[in-house]
Amino acid sequence: MKATLFIIENDRDHAQAKALIEKLMGSGDAADQARMVAQARLIEAYERARWPRRTPSLPHLLTYLMEQHGLSRSDLVPLLGTPSRVSEVLNGKRELSMSMVRKLRERFQISSDLLISSKRSRGLAA
Repeated sequence: MKATLFIIENDRDHAQAKALIEKLMGSGDAADQARMVAQARLIEAYERARWPRRTPSLPHLLTYLMEQHGLSRSDLVPLLGTPSRVSEVLNGKRELSMSMVRKLRERFQISSDLLISSKRSRGLAA
């Protein structure tokens, strides 16, 4: 199959590039497979620039985890200490202690990196 690659500069180009990938997926030709890989890399570059990933804030992350696990604020008290601490953390007024990080990591099976803010990690490295 003869196919050229699409340079992606807008959403229309993006849709065409994805359609090309769909066509090339069914081909067993080595040249088509190489084109598919190249086009996929162009799509990935466009998507990373267009929709960059952002680390969620600690309150957003904890709210998400609570929703996913069917928990209330009171369920976080054993992990964070007191109801007022839970409130402070969920309102973004308090950072987590390392003890809190460990408990949350174990409870939700997530990376500590998600729980430690970049501001705090820079302070630890200094």
